[in-house]
Amino acid sequence: MTFQYSDAIVTIATVNLDAIVSFYTKLLGQNPISVIPKVYAEFQLSGLRLGIFKPKSTDEAEFESTTKSKISLCLEVSNLEAAIAHLISLGYPPPRNITIASHGREIYAYDPDGNRLILHQAAQQSYSEQTIIDY
Repeated sequence: MTFQYSDAIVTIATVNLDAIVSFYTKLLGQNPISVIPKVYAEFQLSGLRLGIFKPKSTDEAEFESTTKSKISLCLEVSNLEAAIAHLISLGYPPPRNITIASHGREIYAYDPDGNRLILHQAAQQSYSEQTIIDY
């Protein structure tokens, strides 16, 4: 037996709704497509909707800590250095260097609440001759 669904949305809970919505507005270069003031905002990404919500006060304790979360929002980018420069301009520089994986280059970054972002640039050439840039 299976169930049917019509869409998938990744959501982020935050008690700092305005700050997090502002961060993602600037990071993604777009306004939310849907807003319920002080409760919810939703962005349309390529192939995915990203919702940001403020949990009810009775549920806030469940969402207070993001340490060692196993979930990441991974954004495929065409130019990793430009994406890193954009994060730096927003005041959220990645804490580590670019790493090289079998599928391309990537770097971890974090939003104002500490949620993990992975910015990834797919492998298109040999990286053996490329210098890894420290940030």
